[in-house]
Amino acid sequence: MSTTIDICLPDGAIKQMPSGITPFEVAQSISEGLARALISASFKGITVEATTPLQEDGELVFYTWNNEEGKKAFWHSSAHLLAQALEKMYPGIKLTIGPPIDSGFYYDIDPGENNISEKDLPVIEKRMIELARGKHAFTLRSVTKAKALSYYKELRNEYKIELIESLDDGSITFCDHDDFTDLCRGGHIPNTGMIKAVKLTNIAGAYWRGDEQNKQLTRIYGVSFPKQKLLTEYLEMLQEAKKRDHRKLGVELGLFTFSNKVGQGLPLWLPKGAALRERLEQFLRKAQTKAGYEQVVTPHIGQKELYVTSGHYEKYGADSFQPINTPAQGEEFLLKPMNCPHHCEIYNATPWSYRDLPVRLAEFGTVYRYEQSGELHGLTRARGFTQDDAHIFCTPEQLNEEFMGVIDLVLYVFNALGFSDFKTQVSVRDP
Repeated sequence: MSTTIDICLPDGAIKQMPSGITPFEVAQSISEGLARALISASFKGITVEATTPLQEDGELVFYTWNNEEGKKAFWHSSAHLLAQALEKMYPGIKLTIGPPIDSGFYYDIDPGENNISEKDLPVIEKRMIELARGKHAFTLRSVTKAKALSYYKELRNEYKIELIESLDDGSITFCDHDDFTDLCRGGHIPNTGMIKAVKLTNIAGAYWRGDEQNKQLTRIYGVSFPKQKLLTEYLEMLQEAKKRDHRKLGVELGLFTFSNKVGQGLPLWLPKGAALRERLEQFLRKAQTKAGYEQVVTPHIGQKELYVTSGHYEKYGADSFQPINTPAQGEEFLLKPMNCPHHCEIYNATPWSYRDLPVRLAEFGTVYRYEQSGELHGLTRARGFTQDDAHIFCTPEQLNEEFMGVIDLVLYVFNALGFSDFKTQVSVRDP
């Protein structure tokens, strides 16, 4: 093995370093400020710890609080700290999973005989900060599948056992800090001392692995920061956001409401809201027509076989309403989870020449998903919602031009509505 390795930095510079050097030590060789700010890193495209020894040539990327990946590692580490505090405060709990999310983290636990409520959160926060002050290093270590299973069988934690059973031997790692150990794939801050401020924001119920047939667990949400000032600013931002919460404004402006008798996640549009919807739809129809789209209307249900063929049943089956059975033997319908197969059937209903293409179909189609009650959130996460949906049927040669046309249309609509801060995602067909 070579005694030196070539480390390629993001700016293209190559540093020759001793084999076994860690990302922290590489950062330290650049500047003490970078080393202090370092949270985790990526080496050869794989997330590593700041203390991971580097044994071969490769590209090294540093993650700090200012990077999305840095925040992810910070909040993932905070989830471990939350789990440690909970184990110390509530003997007999069973840990399940604790991932980072877009704005913080959560940990799902089986509380056993313990009763944990909102009023307990400030006390748990205080315990987390006390533990963080110990500046305990996070250490990732590999374990065999047999040892991992043995460890959690001794703890009688059936949740971790189920997770481990689905993993390949040789790919299993534990993360240790202080006297705490957890099943983990990695991506941590160097030590707990970096966590200076914590706010546990909510406590809710969540089914194990998202399946309502499984036991309901207790989910504790939180957010953490490397400085108290950042937490203060975050809480102030939340207060301002509450004033602009669409659920609050919807009631105050008389736009929409919900009824438990109608059902959770099924909005009722009031006259003012319906007028606003109609105005928005007119604007969008005008833009679509100008872009060459033709409006269609499809039913709210379809035969189950339609969605099996399209693949939507496999993807959304678990999150769909149960099939609707008719008096006819073996006939089953579903509330449509997507408009795509209906539009494909409209296209299939007519013989087309390549000279007729492209065919652009658009619809304000209402679709249905059985979101769990804990995931519902006003109009942004509902069980029934209307999509401004469209499908284009074209030749391969027309694809690039059509794709650019879609982007132009989306940008026109976003600009007209004042949307400037957004992210896009392109999904491609399964291979």
